[in-house]
Amino acid sequence: MSWLSDVDGDDEDKYADYEARSRPNPKGNKPRTKIRPEHSDSVIGRVLTVDRGRYSVLIDEDGPNEHEGSAKRASELRKQAIVTGDRVDLVGDTTGEEGSLSRIVRIQPRATVLRRSADDSDEVERIIVANADQMLIVVAAANPEPRPRLVDRYLVAAFDAGIAPILCITKTDLQDPTSFLANFAGLEITTVTSGQGAMPTDEIKQLLRGHSTVAVGHSGVGKSTLVNALVPDAHRAIGRVNDVTGRGRHTSSSTISYRVADGWIVDTPGVRSFGLGHVNTDNILKSFTDLAAIAEDCPRGCTHLPDSPDCEIMAQVGAGDLGEIGVLRLDSFQRLLASLR
Repeated sequence: MSWLSDVDGDDEDKYADYEARSRPNPKGNKPRTKIRPEHSDSVIGRVLTVDRGRYSVLIDEDGPNEHEGSAKRASELRKQAIVTGDRVDLVGDTTGEEGSLSRIVRIQPRATVLRRSADDSDEVERIIVANADQMLIVVAAANPEPRPRLVDRYLVAAFDAGIAPILCITKTDLQDPTSFLANFAGLEITTVTSGQGAMPTDEIKQLLRGHSTVAVGHSGVGKSTLVNALVPDAHRAIGRVNDVTGRGRHTSSSTISYRVADGWIVDTPGVRSFGLGHVNTDNILKSFTDLAAIAEDCPRGCTHLPDSPDCEIMAQVGAGDLGEIGVLRLDSFQRLLASLR
């Protein structure tokens, strides 16, 4: 027997015709949709720096109304990295007046992306800067001691990203950098040197002209000192090297762009390691152009590692055709390959 038999006919009809009503929306929110507005009224900005979820942006770059403003990211971009050097589309209050805040709704396609990982086993990439076309690798000739293997890693990251490297040796008054520079003689990298009271700002500015250049280097090598010399109002914090450990102290904690010589220099925090877990191993050889030319005669599938048979690179290095420099270059190349494999 149905439970409806216990009620009168009117009640039975009432329950039979019952329709569930949708739950009211007390907040009055509009239904969600995947269709996003086109933001045809957006303006273009350059991200200068990132600070705790706020982005300093340059609006109307090189235009009559160029000015800086502050922005936050739109909710639909919450899973996308927005970094220094990005060109972005902005909506909202783009006046740049005190208290104004615009919204980043789109990231324009990037020409280049410089990445690093925490270590070689970490495939999670950290984007350092976008749209740079040069890398200024700053190395101290002494105090702290130069690390050729770290420079090799910078070079790999630069060539992997399609960025041209420049080598700047500081503190040459403390140590002759000739033997250190011999490690990179086969790469034909543009090199500048500086010592105490002899900062080659004019030479470096000429190299930076018309380019977007990211400056990288080990903590304590004088990178921030160099940036302050190029951009006097930058006021980047300058650290010192620990007398006991020989290591530099981290001072710059943010990545920030400065305009210089009709171009841009992007100062980055000093690092003691530069992981390449994100790099395709096939691209590593591109940073060793002297070895890459020889590798064209290697057999197909050659790994160029010590256990690789018939490797032309090892054959020429073993025969002494490339001299002592060739031995150092091959050692550095193989160390990088082995660490990534």
